[in-house]
Amino acid sequence: MNSQTLFSKTPPLKLFFMASLPGAVGMLASALYQLVDGIFVGRFLGETAFAALNLAMPFVIINFALADLIGVGSSVPISISLGKKKTEEANNIFTCACIMIVGAGAVVGAILYIAAPGLIRLMGAEGDFASLAVQYLRVYAICSPVTTLVFATDNYLRICGKINGSMALNIFMSVLSAGAEFVFLYVFRWGIWAAALGTCLGMFVSVLIALAPFFMGKMQLRFCRPRFSVRMVRQIIACGAPNFLNNIAGRITSILMNTVLVRLGGETAVSVYGILMYVDGFIQPLLYGMCDSLQPAVGYNLGAGKHSRVRAIEKCCYVASAVVSLLSMVFIFLFPTQIAGLFTTNGSGELIAITVGALNLFAFTYLTRWLSFATQSYMLAVEKPIAASIISVCTALVFPVLLIVVLWPLGLTGLWMNFGGTALLAAILAVIVLLRERKDLMRQDA
Repeated sequence: MNSQTLFSKTPPLKLFFMASLPGAVGMLASALYQLVDGIFVGRFLGETAFAALNLAMPFVIINFALADLIGVGSSVPISISLGKKKTEEANNIFTCACIMIVGAGAVVGAILYIAAPGLIRLMGAEGDFASLAVQYLRVYAICSPVTTLVFATDNYLRICGKINGSMALNIFMSVLSAGAEFVFLYVFRWGIWAAALGTCLGMFVSVLIALAPFFMGKMQLRFCRPRFSVRMVRQIIACGAPNFLNNIAGRITSILMNTVLVRLGGETAVSVYGILMYVDGFIQPLLYGMCDSLQPAVGYNLGAGKHSRVRAIEKCCYVASAVVSLLSMVFIFLFPTQIAGLFTTNGSGELIAITVGALNLFAFTYLTRWLSFATQSYMLAVEKPIAASIISVCTALVFPVLLIVVLWPLGLTGLWMNFGGTALLAAILAVIVLLRERKDLMRQDA
């Protein structure tokens, strides 16, 4: 089925399953690899290396944030242009976006490589703890110009209707990365830098495979002579801003949390926080995969003026997000000890005990997290980036920082309660945003 027929003719519920399930599976494969990455480092290299990985990870994600801004931000106008039958405009945005991603990756990578030791020291890390974090971060910085393309190519494949191809590429990348990391750490006995190298190798090969059909002219989108314009760049930034702000704000919060954790509980507290982030890193990609996989269809129908179809698709996202979130909450409540044990050796009784208590509090996050997540996706889909950005920044930065202050007397327990409190406040904000935008959304649906 070509992308035009898929996006404009398929019934919304059928379209949801055809697009979101492969997207969710692809994101699940990526999440499983990230989980395996943490398990390998924790078990093969020890608790200090695991803590160092989690200390450096916010900066790794920041490294990808600008590329994600351009990739996601360009996908919206590309899809809308295709819906309006403006193929040349879509090809130009696609070409310019790829060039921008490579350039941004080179600049941000260079900055992170130089600044890595100072950034890690500012967070309070010293000795081997700091050295391992710097090693891990610098490998990602060196590979940044190429690896940052991987997430954008995933979006572009879906725009061209290659939903199963996108899923297969994510699975391939995860398997290759995990296999390379296992060989590097377990067989060759290399250090933490090899864990990052395994991931970057998987991304590099996947980018080459993904871009090959675009270069050969076998996709709906094609490379062309780039024509940059202020309007185009502004449009990309506006559409990508919510995701970008979420990434940056979330990493600022993670850096702040890690800084506080180093001082309150040392490496153990940082490791516990890292485990919580791995759990969230497994669940959130499922939500993101379902909603983001439908973005090309939403953009295409928005460009074609089919607003009622856009709303029908988004309703599916709300229901599916709620189901996944609530099932995740139940799973965390039932198996906290098993989850904690994945990342630790047999002798880490104290770490497991603290992690189990943290997970029991953390599980409440998913009672309400789905509402703000689906609403942010909806607002972006109907070209309301300001509303989406407000939800994003408040969820990732404003509410967590506020609750750090409010819950400070509770110590580490207050930090574990932060996640559920943030999700509740974000859900309230999402309801307010939906009520404020309801009149305009109903007018579009008329």
